[in-house]
Order: sequence, then structure tokens, then C-alpha cells
Amino acid sequence: MIDARQPARAQQAWRHFVETPLDKLLEPGETADAAQRALELFREVAADVPAYGAFLAESGIDPRRIATPADLPRLPLLTKANYVRRYPLAERVRGGRLAGCDMIAVSSGSTGEPTFWPRFQSDEAAIAVRFEQVFADGFLADRRRTLAVICFALGSWVGGLYTLGCCRLLAAKGYPILCVAPGNNKAEIWRVVQALGSQFDQTVLLGYPPFLKDVIDGGIVAGIDWRPLKVKLVMAGEVFSEEWRSLVGSRLGSTAPCYDQASLYGTADAGVLGNETPLSIAIRRFLAETPKAARALFGESRLPSLLQYDPTSRHFEQLADGTLAFTGDNGVPLVRYHIADRGGIASYDHMLAVCRDWGFDPMAALAGEAWRGVRRLPFVHVFGRADFTVSYFGANIFPENVTVGLEQPAIRDWVTGKFVLQAVEGLAGDPHLAVAVELAPGQSHSDERRDAAARSILEQLLRLNSEFAAYAPPERREIRVSLRPAGDPDWFPPGVKHRYTRR
Repeated sequence: MIDARQPARAQQAWRHFVETPLDKLLEPGETADAAQRALELFREVAADVPAYGAFLAESGIDPRRIATPADLPRLPLLTKANYVRRYPLAERVRGGRLAGCDMIAVSSGSTGEPTFWPRFQSDEAAIAVRFEQVFADGFLADRRRTLAVICFALGSWVGGLYTLGCCRLLAAKGYPILCVAPGNNKAEIWRVVQALGSQFDQTVLLGYPPFLKDVIDGGIVAGIDWRPLKVKLVMAGEVFSEEWRSLVGSRLGSTAPCYDQASLYGTADAGVLGNETPLSIAIRRFLAETPKAARALFGESRLPSLLQYDPTSRHFEQLADGTLAFTGDNGVPLVRYHIADRGGIASYDHMLAVCRDWGFDPMAALAGEAWRGVRRLPFVHVFGRADFTVSYFGANIFPENVTVGLEQPAIRDWVTGKFVLQAVEGLAGDPHLAVAVELAPGQSHSDERRDAAARSILEQLLRLNSEFAAYAPPERREIRVSLRPAGDPDWFPPGVKHRYTRR
């Protein structure tokens, strides 16, 4: 039977998004009490979502006693183990009705067991604000004819179809955007870019960072001159270095890194949680050049993603163990959901005060664009997953540190940027760090290249990773590089998500 409530839900969300200017959409996050909105969502979920009501009862929580925002930390954290896997899917949506949603995304964790995340069109309308912020504040897509090329994999995963839906909502709002969705088919991406790109003021490629680099580098080999296409990038799924941003930007002809690229922090669980802004990129680029400031701010020797977020849409908490939890509405509403990503939060004023303390004025970096994209939203930083680290003499070696070594000018032109890091500390041989590095297509191995890569990695490890410099004895800092051909099936199999470490 047709549910007469669904058209009203969809229309209300659609009208709110397309008829409300971006400044008004973001105003609550800059001025409103975000914790109060989280409390209101808690009350809705406790009353309307059967699984959450049962979860609270089993935890001995009376919802009526959660009366103020200050009471929210008393609520137990939700996890996949204690909530998602324990309660049937239908009971985790409002009213216990899966028919109230219209689409499902699938994710899988370290076990490979699929998790299903339903949503409705109204959920995409809320997340489309993040895309509008990137396209309007960064790319001026409100006044430039834009070809949006969706390069995320298409299918049941959250990236491709979700991104396509949000970009089409921007077009419905009046942005001169035309979407094309070749997915992660490089030949098809090159074909549509060559056929259509010249008819637009700019081309935006949206995808997974290592894949987009493959698209860009392979396109150059295929004869594509990216510079006239005014390419911008929207990325998600992986932390990358500022050297990587500069390298890719140089191959595209980019001259404004703060305004030509943006990374999203997204999950299948709840869509996009935060996004890079021109301001956050300017700050991160300073921190990349000032490792001491980055360590003082983030407490680690690796550079995390640095983003801003709307606290009335996704309310973050930094937990005592240095991980993040959030509260947000979605097809499956989540209250204090522990995503276990390492990271932290900072207010707008605090972040700018830290910059001033280190003698940096991020506004100066944006003055040439009349400070476009500066919004008084809080910041969230997110590290790559901790299980991708390698321990060596007690020092945590992060893939992000190695990445910078391969992005130096003497190395970057003959490697793809992909590698596999291993710590070898057994009794069979001398302890060392082994790094298998993928050569770019058409490039060949030489001892000189191998040694140059090893020196560059070691130099950047000593510069960026204070633990490695302090813990690894000088005689045990050997980096043994092996250069592998592009697409090596044992190390870099095509068509699968790459893992940067092996145990």
C-alpha cells in the first residue's frame, strides 16, 4: 500500500535544500546550540526507533532523565557490536519500517561481514549541503558551468550513487552542473572528459585519491592536457599529504590549492560527516611545513585530515581514548555512535588562536580570493586507521610518513605513490623497514632509483616522525626498497582497495 507520508517527507527536504541559500543553511552550525539539537534528536530516536528504545532499557537508562545537553555523556556509546549487529535492521529505523527508506548502502569492516545502511531522499538532501559548500565556496560552481565526473565505484557501496544523488540536487537548486557517472572505469572517464570537458568552464573529478592520481597520470599518457579543463578534485576515503595535493595539482595546472581540491570525511554509516574548506586546507598546509606545530596540536607524528563540520548536522565528541563519536540523523539515526576513528575536535576560535600562537595567519593565505569560504564552523581532525601502522623498535610508523618520501621531486615522476610497508625485526636477518614501491606504467627498475627512494623515505621519516628518530638506533634505520612493476599481482593487484601495510 502506498504510504501517503512519503511524498511530504521528500518534498519538505527537497524544498528546504533547493530554496534555502547556502549561508542560511550553514547559519545554525555557526550560531545555534548544537548540543541542544543533539538532545532533541535523542528524544526523537528514543521514542520512534524500536531498537534504540530497547537498547536504552537494557542499559538501565530512562530517557526522561536525560533532560539537558549536559546529560548526553551519560548515554552509552553505540557500536556495531552492541547495537548494529544485535538488533534487526528494520528495528533500527524510525517506526520499525524499512519501507520508510528508499535505498540501502553496504559496508564491510575488517571481518568482511556486510553491514546495511538504509536511507531516504531526505537524508541525501541534508548531506548535499556538504557538497554545496565545496562546490560553491571552493569551486565557484554557482557561476561556472561545471562537468561533475563521478569516479567512485558505482553499486551498493556508499560513494558513487550517494555522490551522484547529491550532485544532482545541486543541479536542481540551479547550479549549472551536469553530472556523468563513469564510475571507476578509467577508459570511460578519459572518454567523457575528452568529449565533454571543453564545453564547460571547469571539470570536477570526484573519487578515491589514489585512483584519481591514476586517472590523472594515465590521462597524460593518453594525450589529455588537463590544464585547459580547469580540473577540480573532490576526494574521500583516504588521508593524503600536502605534498600529494601539490603534486597532483601541478599535473592539473592548479594554482590555488585551497580552492581547487577538497576532501570529504564520509562513512556508509551516516554519509558525509565533514569536509575540507579553503580555511582548513590553508591551516593544514602550514602544519605540513611545521611538523612541531602539528605534533603540538594533534599529539602525533602524522598529519591527519583537517576538516570543518556543521555541529547541528553531525554532533562530534572527542572521547578520552582519543577516538571520535558522533550523533546524527540518517535512515538509521545514531546517538553517540562510536566510529573508532582516531581524531579530535576544536572550535573555530581555538583553531585560529593556535595558528596565531605559531605565528601563522591563515586569512592571509586566502586574501587573494577575498576570504571566500571562511565560515565560523568547528574543526574535526581524523587520522588514518590505527591498524594500518607498523611498529618498529617501539615507534609507530605511519603510511603517511612514507608517502611524503615518495612525493619528493626526485622520486614522484617514476612512481605511482602506492607502496606496501613492513617491519622486519626477526632473528633471521638485520632489522629493517621494507617498502615495496609501485613503479609508474612504463618505468623500469634501477639500483639508483631504488637507493634514491630509500634515502628520501628515511629523510622524511626522520623529519616527520619523532618516535622513529628517538627510538630506532641509528644503525637500525635502514630502509630497504624494492621496486615493483605497475599492477604487480602480488603487491598491487588492480581493481581492489590498496592496503599500505603488511604484518
